[in-house]
Amino acid sequence: MTQRLKTLLIGSGALLLVPFIGSQFSQEVQWSGFDYIVAAILLGGTSFVLDFVLTKAKNKQSRWAWGIIVVLALALVWAELAVGVFGSPLAGS
Repeated sequence: MTQRLKTLLIGSGALLLVPFIGSQFSQEVQWSGFDYIVAAILLGGTSFVLDFVLTKAKNKQSRWAWGIIVVLALALVWAELAVGVFGSPLAGS
């Protein structure tokens, strides 16, 4: 496991702390255990894909391009699961 992958996974775990801490102080944040599992899978999977892409990309420009594509894909899936942007069955629509 590379240092970059470890950093990405630790960052993913830190992001999962945000809703957890928010739920301790507000009734507005109501995540179930399933929500945390799905978020962990999405963030962890994105970390692995991002590490793979950054390892395989040949130059800085392609690293940036592929990195942005991976992060945008995460954002689209997250938005779909959260509010159903596209109205797919994933969002429960």
